[in-house]
Amino acid sequence: MINPISIIFRLGFIFILAFLLAVPAHAGPPSGRGSYDDLQTLFSEIIQWSPYSGASTEPDFRSAAIEARRAELAEFQAALADMNVAAWPRERQVDWLAVRAHLDKQDFILHVTRPWARDPAFFVLELIEPTFVELPASGADLDALRTHLRSVPRLLAQARETLTEAAADHADLALFLLDNSDGVENGYPDRAVAPQGAIGWHRDLLERAGAQPQLRADIEAAIAALEGYRDWLAAERPRMTAEAGVGEQMLDWYIANVMMMPYSSAEVVSLAQRELDRLWGFYAMERHRNRGLPELMLPGSAVEYEARIAETDASIRDWLVENDFITIPEHIPENWREMGFNVPFVTRDTPPNFWEQVQYRAPSPDHFHAVIPGHRFDDRLTRRLENPIRANLRFDGRWQGWAVYLEEGPLQAGYFDDRGRERELIYIFGIWRAARSLGDVWNQRNEMNAEETVDYWMSATPMLDRAVARKYARLRPAPGHGLEYTMGNLQMWKLLGDRRRQLGDDFDLRRFHDSFMQRGQLPISLIRWEMTGLDDEVSRLWDREPLPGRE
Repeated sequence: MINPISIIFRLGFIFILAFLLAVPAHAGPPSGRGSYDDLQTLFSEIIQWSPYSGASTEPDFRSAAIEARRAELAEFQAALADMNVAAWPRERQVDWLAVRAHLDKQDFILHVTRPWARDPAFFVLELIEPTFVELPASGADLDALRTHLRSVPRLLAQARETLTEAAADHADLALFLLDNSDGVENGYPDRAVAPQGAIGWHRDLLERAGAQPQLRADIEAAIAALEGYRDWLAAERPRMTAEAGVGEQMLDWYIANVMMMPYSSAEVVSLAQRELDRLWGFYAMERHRNRGLPELMLPGSAVEYEARIAETDASIRDWLVENDFITIPEHIPENWREMGFNVPFVTRDTPPNFWEQVQYRAPSPDHFHAVIPGHRFDDRLTRRLENPIRANLRFDGRWQGWAVYLEEGPLQAGYFDDRGRERELIYIFGIWRAARSLGDVWNQRNEMNAEETVDYWMSATPMLDRAVARKYARLRPAPGHGLEYTMGNLQMWKLLGDRRRQLGDDFDLRRFHDSFMQRGQLPISLIRWEMTGLDDEVSRLWDREPLPGRE
C-alpha cells in the first residue's frame, strides 16, 4: 500500500526541484578574450572621453553629437564585456565591475536623464565659475577665459534647439539662477554684495575688465546671450511641464547597478526613515542631557572663527593618533590652511546658512567629514594610489558614506565625550542626511516636486534654511546625490561589523580604516567583497539586467 505521506513528500520534492531549476543561477564573471592589461588600456581611453561631448573641445549636445557619443559608449561596453574576468583574482574583478558601473552611469545620462534635453539649468550652472578668474589674466588663464566667453552664445543657442522635454522644476531653477544668488555660494570669491546669478557674475567680470579692455566685447556678448536665454526661457516656460524625476524603475536600476548599493528605492525609504527617527530621538536626548550647558555661539569675526578651526584641527589630529583611529601619512600637510576647509567666514545681510550655522559654532563635525580624515584627506590618499583605475574613479556612495561615517563614528569612539553641544550638531547633520535621502527618493520617483521637497526638508531639519534646501533639491545629471550620504554610511557600519565578527579579538580599528582607504573610492559593496570575501552583495552584479528600454 502506497503511503500518502510519502507521495506528498515526493511531490513536494519534485516541485521544489523544478522551482530551483527554473530560477537561473547567477552568471559568473565573463570569460572573454581581454586581459587585465587590456582593461587598464581601455580605462585610459575612457577617462580621456569627456563627460558629454566626445573628443570635441567645445560641448555639443545636438542630436548628431549625442548619437556619436552613444555609439562610442557602445564600443567601450562591448570591449569591456569581451574580457576574461573569470580568470582574474578578486581585486581585479572588483576593478572590472567598477569600470562597468562607470560606463553604466554614462549610459544612464545619455539615455535617461539627458540634461541637455530636460534641464535648462544644466546650461547655466557651469557658466558661473569661469568668471571667478582674477584680472588681468594671462597665459592659460586668459586662453580659458576667452574660450569660455566665446562659447556662451553658441552653447545657449544650442540649448534652444535641444531642450525639447524640459522639466518644470528645472526651468524654474534655471530662471532663478540666471538672476539670483543661490544663497550658499560655497567656493565663490568674496564680494561685499554677492553678484546675482550667472548674469550678475558676468557683469562683475565686466566691471573688473578695465585692466583688460580687449575682453569687454566678448564679455558683453556673453551677457547678451545670457539675457536672451533668460527671456527665451520665460516665454517658453508654459510648455516646459515634464516631470523632473526618473521614476521608480529607473531609480532602482541606477541604485543597484551604478551606485552598486544592495537596496531598492523602497528599502532606502525604510532605512532612511528609521535613521531619521533614531537621530531625532538621539537629538532630543542630547538636548536634555546638555540642558545645563551654555549654547554654542556664532563667532564675532573671521579671526575668532579661524582660531576655532585651528584649535579643532590640532585637537582632531592628536585624537586620531592617540586613539589609533587611522594613520596620518607624512605627505598630509600639517598646516590646516594648506588642507583647507569648507565654509569661509562671510558677512551678509541674511543670517548664516545651514552649513555656516553649524561650522561657525563648532568646526569639528564638518572637519571630520570634509578635511581630516574626510574628503580632503581621502582625495590626497586616492591620488597617490598606484592603480590607475582606483586613482581616477570616485563613486559618491563611498565618498560621502565614509565622510558621514566620520561624524557619528568619532562620537561613538569618544572624541565628543566632553563636547556635549557639539554632539548635538553631529545629530543635526545626521538628521539632514536622512531627510535628504527620503526627499531624494520621493523627488526622483515624482512623488514630490522640488518645492514640496524643500518644504519637507525644512520641516524635518533643525537650522536648515531655504537657500541650502533649494540648492540640494536640484537633480544632478544623474540621481542619487541625496541618498548616497545615509546609505553609504549604513554600508560603512555594516562593513565595520562584518570585519569585527570575522577577526574577533584580532580586529584593529586603525588597521581596518587604513585597509579601507587603500582601496580607493569604489562602491562600498565592492570594497566589502574585497576585504571580507563576502559576495552576497556582489554575486547579483554579474548578470545585471540591462538599462530598461536598452535590451
